[in-house]
Amino acid sequence: MKLDRTKFSINTFESASIKNASNLHLSPEERLAAAWILSCRIYGLDPNDRNPMDKLKYSSRVRE
Repeated sequence: MKLDRTKFSINTFESASIKNASNLHLSPEERLAAAWILSCRIYGLDPNDRNPMDKLKYSSRVRE
């Protein structure tokens, strides 16, 4: 897999702080919700499904 370098850009510290300032008005819950959506998009999961792991494929047996 090759990295698509057209999706990234080099920023200065000033422009990065301006972009980060737009997220500072969000509450911690809203930031976590945004992080959850981004994580789901990365791994191809449905963000509305709060329990994406299929519990029928995995068991929680205690190993002795």
